This record gives sequence, structure tokens and C-alpha cells, in this order.
Amino acid sequence: MQAWRNRLDSAAKVSAAETIAERGAALVSELRSPDGQDPAVRGTAGRGTVSGFASLPAELNVWPLLRRLSGAGVPLALPVVARKGQPLVFRAWAPGDLMDKGVWGIPEPRADKPVLEPDVLLVPLLAFDIRGGRLGYGGGFYDRTLARLRAMKPIVAIGLAYDEQRVNAVPHLDYDQRLDWVLTPSGPLRCQHDASAVPR
Repeated sequence: MQAWRNRLDSAAKVSAAETIAERGAALVSELRSPDGQDPAVRGTAGRGTVSGFASLPAELNVWPLLRRLSGAGVPLALPVVARKGQPLVFRAWAPGDLMDKGVWGIPEPRADKPVLEPDVLLVPLLAFDIRGGRLGYGGGFYDRTLARLRAMKPIVAIGLAYDEQRVNAVPHLDYDQRLDWVLTPSGPLRCQHDASAVPR
């Protein structure tokens, strides 16, 4: 899957990022509206925080979406790896902020930025399925993070992916946290967590 993404040409990556920015901003706005589809964040427009991530070169470029959300007045945060085996910490971020290099050289907000607890999380992945199963990078950071936040309050987890990253079924263990939505260049997909949604 990662090899396929590495073969994408620059024009395809730019087009996908622009589409994700447009459709992602619309999805976040709709979810946070008083009539939003997801009760977890319905009516949080103007106060709910959205967390993004610093996308790697092979991943969908999330920066255009984050800039668009910021321009719409959405409070943003980015993750910080506090320690191996621990949930992520989220610090406030806005376009133009100076960043530190964290674990694996991934940009992170500086330590003087306030810690925020996001209501909507944009989540990276290697593969996904219709039930919200997510194949990550093996560190378990988002599984621990989503479990901690879901124990505190209702949240919405949105995976960002290319359409080609969808698979029939992602192996699922008891501690794996499912996505609520997946956003691809084709549009948003609401995940179906019931067993009947498993492809045969």
C-alpha cells in the first residue's frame, strides 16, 4: 500500500489534497452544525477543536485542509508524541506557527502552546475498511489516544486516505479503535460499525 502511494505523481497528489481540503472543510462544518449528522459533535461550531497531523510525503497532504479550517475560524491542534506507549498530547496550532521536530523528525507544536482536547480528530492511516477498521503504523498511538478521549467525552475520528487504501477487512483486535468516518478524494464515507457491514 505504501509503495503504491510512493508512485503517485506530484499532480495527482496536489489534486487529491485540494479535493480533500474542499470536502474535508465541508464535512467538518456539517458535523459541527446544529443539525449535524453525528451527535458527538453536533452544535460545536465555534468552540470544538479539530486536530490534524503533520502528513508524511507519502500520505495525503493535509496542510491545505488545515489552512482552510483555520481560515474558517476552526480551533486547531496537532499531536505531540509525549512518550512511547502513551497517548498523544495535542497542542494548539495555527498556520505560520514555528514548529519543533519531534520523534522521527515529524513537526510538532512548540511546548509553550496550550494543550487542547480535540473534539474531531483527523487520523492518518495505511488502510481502512467500511466498518471503520484502521491499519496504522504499528505504534498504537491513535488507538490509545482515541480510547482515552472517548472515555472523557464524545468525539469523532475521521481517517484521511486515498480511495485505493480501502480494503475488504482490516484485522481487528479488542484494543483497536474504529474510525467514525473516512474522507477520500471521492467524498466522505460514514463507517458502519455493525457486523452486517463486513464484506463477504
